[in-house]
Amino acid sequence: MPDLTRDQITHLAQLAHVNLTEAELDRMSQEVSKILDSVAKVQEVATEHVMPTSHPIALTNVYREDVVGPVLSQHEALSGAPDAEAGRFKVPAILRPEDDR
Repeated sequence: MPDLTRDQITHLAQLAHVNLTEAELDRMSQEVSKILDSVAKVQEVATEHVMPTSHPIALTNVYREDVVGPVLSQHEALSGAPDAEAGRFKVPAILRPEDDR
């Protein structure tokens, strides 16, 4: 595959809204050419008898039955809390009222 020119790299950078310095343009022209060569090699692989897949290994989901089990009462749930008030967990305040700010 032929190397890309600086003008082509500049054009691609403009399309991507990327500003490149002169040194970056030189480096990118070499790097993009290597990438295109690698893609060309991958395209040479014989794949006419290979079925397209989304994953190389078949995936299956493992589901369990959705069974309703015992639930805690409000008292049981709050029994291990460090502090509770009015049937709810009590936690330190992290917000102040507007007039205190």
